[in-house]
Amino acid sequence: MSKKEEFRVSGEELLKKVKALIKEGNIRSITLSNKDGKQIMTFPLTVGVVGVVLLPVFAAVGAIAALVSECTITVERND
Repeated sequence: MSKKEEFRVSGEELLKKVKALIKEGNIRSITLSNKDGKQIMTFPLTVGVVGVVLLPVFAAVGAIAALVSECTITVERND
């Protein structure tokens, strides 16, 4: 079973928040949505995904952060 959490962040805070969430662990997937609720990006996180594998994800999140003023991060966690 999994549970979902939502966080509203500004574009400036987006990358920092995504990195912090990934460090916490027990996350199955992260979805980014714009302020209108339209999904921009979804990426799954499997156990053991670290370091170099996440660099393209961080680059994409950074690019999105530059384009949006505000967005919602939806996190699906493992229980």
